[in-house]
Amino acid sequence: MLNQDVPRVSILLTCYQHMRYLPAALDGVRAQTFQDFEIIAIDDGSTDGTREWLAQQSGVTCIFNEVNLGTYETLNVGLRAARGEFIAVLNDDDLWEPAKLERQVALLDAHPEVGLVHTGGHFIDGDGNRTEGNPLGFAFPRFETGDILLGLVYENKIIASAALARRACFDDLGGFNRSYFGSGDWEMWFRIAEHWHVGFVDEPLTMYRVHGANASHKLEKIWRDDARLREWMAPRLEDLSDRFGPEDIRRAQAFNQAALGTVLTLNGNPAGGRAAYGRSIRLNPSRLKSYARYVATFLPAATFRKLL
Repeated sequence: MLNQDVPRVSILLTCYQHMRYLPAALDGVRAQTFQDFEIIAIDDGSTDGTREWLAQQSGVTCIFNEVNLGTYETLNVGLRAARGEFIAVLNDDDLWEPAKLERQVALLDAHPEVGLVHTGGHFIDGDGNRTEGNPLGFAFPRFETGDILLGLVYENKIIASAALARRACFDDLGGFNRSYFGSGDWEMWFRIAEHWHVGFVDEPLTMYRVHGANASHKLEKIWRDDARLREWMAPRLEDLSDRFGPEDIRRAQAFNQAALGTVLTLNGNPAGGRAAYGRSIRLNPSRLKSYARYVATFLPAATFRKLL
């Protein structure tokens, strides 16, 4: 018999120094057409009034970290408290359209092979206005429904606030890697994609806010994350012949090594970058960009950055 007191969805509302945006985020949760959820707000040490405001909100379970734990350990704190069948992440500066959870739960119910489903969306500015163009240098990320594992080698196209995952994914694979600064969600999605398909709701249901405090603006930390992620991915791409063709695998491996070469060079290790570019060339000799980047590693660091 099902326990009617257990919600189907646990919403992990991660909070840190965004009191200006937090009320709108919570309003978007409360306006959902799918209402079988619990809200777990985890604050990671805010000093801007966030904690005091959250403590006054009805229907919200509040967890206040005693010290700043960072993005991914804060999510793990929320996972340990969550009771739902599905886990949603909402960063306190992002917004949801009312039908988001309803569409995602329906897809997961209809497709047991899907472990995670994300939605389309658009970028907004600090005032909540839709931002035209690509303010972060890329269109709003999206993967079509299916086996996206090799796609995740090329880039992370799943916004954390757009994701809804089965609790079973975390039970089976563990939580987020707390040692990452900003790429821990990318690693988590990759681990999920190793075992499940990923679904996509092709509707603009998530709004990602772009402002000066976004973690994605802290490039040096992201580059260090990306070097670790690329090195971690490399051995996991070696035995995928049961899922992908050999040429697709080699192209993905070559791209991964080239991306590793770039971030190693950006991190002040051009010799390591050259070695990675060399591996990329051996895997895919027709990838001309790897040759050009290999040569560029001999140039001053500032020049290398300008050539990217």
